[in-house]
Amino acid sequence: MDKLEILEDLAAVFRWTAKLNMHEAIANHFSVCVPGSNEDFYVNGTGMHFSNIKASDLFLVEKSKMDELKNKPELVDPTALYIHGAIHKKVPHARCILHVHSKYATALSALDDPTLPPIDQNSMRFFNRVGVYRDFGGMGFEEESEKMATKIGNKKVLLMSNHGVLTAGQTVAEAFDELYYFERACETYLTALSTNKKLKIVSDEVAEKTAQEWEDYSTDSKDLHLKAIRSILDQEDPSYKN
Repeated sequence: MDKLEILEDLAAVFRWTAKLNMHEAIANHFSVCVPGSNEDFYVNGTGMHFSNIKASDLFLVEKSKMDELKNKPELVDPTALYIHGAIHKKVPHARCILHVHSKYATALSALDDPTLPPIDQNSMRFFNRVGVYRDFGGMGFEEESEKMATKIGNKKVLLMSNHGVLTAGQTVAEAFDELYYFERACETYLTALSTNKKLKIVSDEVAEKTAQEWEDYSTDSKDLHLKAIRSILDQEDPSYKN
């Protein structure tokens, strides 16, 4: 996939995340590595609203200019440089990183026990597949970011206690599919909790079996998911590609 296609994918995901109300206006950040690099990446710059971002708006962060950019918050938010820079560098599969404070994942992160139990197919997808960073220590500057990068390990989802969620993938499509379904799983769980009824939690064996089935089944569906999103945007407002 060439650079332009990757940037268009990321711009589409910004737009769709806004449509789903999983964004926080001009806060939060999505990034994707430059092809052939794990330290140079594109990210949304300071003050860009998710609903308006275009492929050409994405800001190139180069390793050689990282220190300089950290002193220019008017260009890129420092938390984006630290969090995304550290994870791109240390986590090989994190070619794309999506970080939001979405409603349900953030609510889960605020619980004393932020475990997502296997109560439906979506939550089973993430059985034993979520890293949890429990030690909130501030906004996400250098020390905090290094700890996050260590905690995600080989997982695709990092739930950050008292903060939000971050997903990582080899592609934009993979990272977004993880984000979308994790938020849906959190919504189902918290809705079920609100009934004050006993949860029907499946066995570890069934949960693991289902999670593995998700992994085997969803490889192509992740690409198809993003393709479908782009098809809708192409009809409604193709300006994301500009």
